[in-house]
Amino acid sequence: MNKPLYIVKIGGNIVDDELRLSGFLNEFSSIQEKKILVHGGGKLATRLAEQLAVKQTMIDGRRITDAETLKIVTMVYAGYINKNIVALLQSYQCNAIGLSGADGNAILAHKRHHPTIDYGFAGDIDSVNTGFLGDLLEKDITIVLAPITHDKQGQLLNTNADTIAQEAAKGLSPLYDVTLIYSFEKSGVLGDASDDSTVIKKINRSSYHQLKTEQKIFAGMIPKLDNAFEALNCGVNKVIIGKAEELDSLITGTSGTTIVNE
Repeated sequence: MNKPLYIVKIGGNIVDDELRLSGFLNEFSSIQEKKILVHGGGKLATRLAEQLAVKQTMIDGRRITDAETLKIVTMVYAGYINKNIVALLQSYQCNAIGLSGADGNAILAHKRHHPTIDYGFAGDIDSVNTGFLGDLLEKDITIVLAPITHDKQGQLLNTNADTIAQEAAKGLSPLYDVTLIYSFEKSGVLGDASDDSTVIKKINRSSYHQLKTEQKIFAGMIPKLDNAFEALNCGVNKVIIGKAEELDSLITGTSGTTIVNE
């Protein structure tokens, strides 16, 4: 039996809140098994862009990463946010290393191709260096992944953090018994997007199809669920979606939404 590995993606709204982030990282550091934390960027990059008068363009919730924006997100995501998280984990006696995709050739990607939209320097993942990540995990080092990748031609790329978590989970599933957790400010997948008490405890493929048909799932949750089912198809043991402050109970299955491949 493979060793357990928890890959946890933390949402941007938690990253933005110093107290909530500190509490979450304290809980995350107490996980005794091997673990990887994937973080988003929060709103700091947008605020810095405004201060620097760098116009930001969003299409369907995705940031268009032009050359100046790429500099900002690299500084914020792979710099300040990543190292702040690492420092906080060290304060909780959790030995961590912060990486971008370029470090150790951790995540190789290519510039996104789209028939009608130029997303700029947005990256779609080609491969995850599971040997490199596995070596760090076997040394009992917790990995903190920033959502910046590279194309091995000298170009950095801004990449969706949910996708990084999914691809890392898929890549490491032959080596570990992987549980993928998407944690953010909501209590799970909600039947009513405005009511945090309407958590759907379990979703399988047929119920997911029905919920989408009935338009009972908030549109922003659909990419997470699509990622979840793809991860399960590729050997990931379990996917859980839920509240960052309830990480312990997400792991034990007493809160959040569990996605099953039935």
